[in-house]
Amino acid sequence: MSPITTHVLDTSQGCPGANIRIRLEQQQSDKTWQEIASGSTNSDGRIANLIQEDEMINSGVYRMLFETGPYFEQQGTAYFYPEIEVRFLLNHTEQHYHIPLLLSPFGYSTYRGS
Repeated sequence: MSPITTHVLDTSQGCPGANIRIRLEQQQSDKTWQEIASGSTNSDGRIANLIQEDEMINSGVYRMLFETGPYFEQQGTAYFYPEIEVRFLLNHTEQHYHIPLLLSPFGYSTYRGS
């Protein structure tokens, strides 16, 4: 399993958020961002292998960028957030980090899942 995973649920429709492009970036020492992985959610709203299981990750600040505008546009749904940025601190590299996104056209929430 990837050490960092995500799951998008569209709470306005009660279904997974499929085909949402996601970028995972790590903050560098000069405060710039470096993309380390990307992909699109599957029909269950997940990305199976965002990072390969044997790939090492470092402690630090990360962000996931969820490109939600195209998702809502494809459905013909008005929306407020064209992109959602979720920053998190990864300080235990031996642990699994699950970053779910609960999504609706005019709001969202996230938490550290299991």
